[in-house]
Amino acid sequence: MSTGMMLFLGMVFAAIFLLTQGLVVPAFGDSSKARKRLKQRLGQIDSASDEKAIASLLRDKYLRQLSPTERWLESLPGMQGLVQIIDQAGHTLPAYRLILISLALGAAGGTAGWIFTRTPLVTLVCAVAGLVGPVVKMLRDRKARIDKFEAQLPDAIDAMKRALRAGHPFSATLKLVAEDMEDPCGREFQLTFADINYGSDLRRAMLGLLQRMPSVAVMALVTSVLVQKETGGNLAEILEQISAVIRSRFRFHRRVRTLTAESRMSAWILVLMPFVLFMAISVTQPDYLPVLLESTTGRKMIAAAFGLGMLGILWIRRVIRVDV
Repeated sequence: MSTGMMLFLGMVFAAIFLLTQGLVVPAFGDSSKARKRLKQRLGQIDSASDEKAIASLLRDKYLRQLSPTERWLESLPGMQGLVQIIDQAGHTLPAYRLILISLALGAAGGTAGWIFTRTPLVTLVCAVAGLVGPVVKMLRDRKARIDKFEAQLPDAIDAMKRALRAGHPFSATLKLVAEDMEDPCGREFQLTFADINYGSDLRRAMLGLLQRMPSVAVMALVTSVLVQKETGGNLAEILEQISAVIRSRFRFHRRVRTLTAESRMSAWILVLMPFVLFMAISVTQPDYLPVLLESTTGRKMIAAAFGLGMLGILWIRRVIRVDV
């Protein structure tokens, strides 16, 4: 396989990756600014309470079964953030194993790229793809699980509201939601109920839920519960209003996604059209492209065009992005 074809395939991969990350994710879900504000707020709450963050009970049980060497690997710098991502993704995989899997796949990808192509650039691309692949998969699982939890949250809040109006205490409403709802909502409320049963107060248990499911919707639920605990009031009515707000927020997100569908499709067409034309010309006129690929000026023109294409993706993402 020629170097020009390798460069072409690498550019196609980069373009498709940026399209999927820049045009699918931003049109739905919390914006980066909202996530940053939420992270800052969590830090303020933790520092104000002088309490350590609540870890997943299931993960704590799993870590106690590890050997001393494995626990040492889990305590290395940078592992804590990875542990949190794994917990939020709903997995019990130790962080060090994810790192080892990434290193193994990176080495395997680089070896396979070198054996089949003997091209340093392709070898590097394959190695990087294998190295970051497991982490990207974990991040996607995390996002999908949080999105699913947010979609289930209005129904869970409605169940809590009905249980409160029926006379159940708040901790019992958590248990009812855990029994009635599917994963991840049922599992997370079960962990929150278990936190309270194991001796944590309501504040720590609800902050543990927010830490495992960091989103604006969960922040609204946790804040309302904690404020009502301090000031009093009708919690059932508060939960009813929160449920209505969350449902309205989802309707707005779906409307935004519908209105930006044309722009996202235009981005796919505009960015992928040069690659489609490249393939069509290489098939119909095989002697036409080597002049462009083999000359220094032609490669510089290709690099400039590719850079402008990536800039176009970022610009379109900026245009269609709606922060809520």
